[in-house]
Amino acid sequence: MTSSINSNDQSADYSAKPGPLTHSDPDCAALDLIIPADYAGLRLDLALAKLLPQWSRSRIQTWIAGSRVTLDEQATTPKHKVWGNERVRILPHEITHETAFKPENIDLDVIYEDDTLIVIDKPAGLVTHPGNGNWHGTMLNALLHHAPQLEHVPRAGIVHRLDKNTTGLLVVAKTLEAQTSLVRQLQQRTVKRDYLALVVGQVQQAGHVDAPIGRHPTQRTKMAVTATGKPARTHYQVIETFEACTLLQCSLETGRTHQIRVHMNTIGHALVGDPVYGGNLIKKTGSAVGQLLANFPRQALHAQRLTLTHPCTGQICHWEASVPLDIVALLQALRQITEI
Repeated sequence: MTSSINSNDQSADYSAKPGPLTHSDPDCAALDLIIPADYAGLRLDLALAKLLPQWSRSRIQTWIAGSRVTLDEQATTPKHKVWGNERVRILPHEITHETAFKPENIDLDVIYEDDTLIVIDKPAGLVTHPGNGNWHGTMLNALLHHAPQLEHVPRAGIVHRLDKNTTGLLVVAKTLEAQTSLVRQLQQRTVKRDYLALVVGQVQQAGHVDAPIGRHPTQRTKMAVTATGKPARTHYQVIETFEACTLLQCSLETGRTHQIRVHMNTIGHALVGDPVYGGNLIKKTGSAVGQLLANFPRQALHAQRLTLTHPCTGQICHWEASVPLDIVALLQALRQITEI
């Protein structure tokens, strides 16, 4: 099964007013904006200066240089050209950085570490990076405690993220040089990331979804397939089938926010337990399988394998994370029902 999907929805999710935050309020934590489509071709600093006239362009440039501005969750530069519909987050006040980016003694499951890299097996429930509603207790806070030198690396060396309730492998750069290398590898799509995903319904054969992903036009907490989104491709293979669900291996060719969750939902196979994209809406019927799936408390998604080129040695490195116990238990229960 191969799915190539394009949306005719041309509506743009942006506003010159960046949400409910009051820009002049010195206590506001962050500003989230969407670049208007008619700003296409402008430098980022100029686009933000137009959106935020109460702040000077030089101040905005200082924020960008100080890693207090991200564009689609990535570090950026004042000269970066925007093309419309990019998501921008700004931490305008130093107090936000001081309170959010502090070391915290939080256990990390480190499966590999050297002078250049840290590879972490992230548990469910741990937020990767501070953000709205999650300014403390994140993996970034834990990293700053585990390796204090990360204070001098933007975003404490984090180059990609996993959703709060997705488990599995994340790589962190311990130096600026390593971070640059990893970001380039991600941009060039040479980092290989394989996930285990339990999806609703029976998938008959392997395939891929090639469908652009962007912010949902009306529901800002969701992503969606949209014509104005960024290119996104997910490959999937069938590992095991059950009565009402299928275990897949999903491989990312790109790394968009919620990519696997959106793409699987788009082809009619939402992730089991996904509260955002409908995978938790299985009816609790008399079916034993239905009961199991409906009661699973999070999206059944695990970043199982990670392959990349070591920034210093040039060697190809591969890591694999054990399947978390909650998914193991769910699969065992499904197999027992299938055997009856």
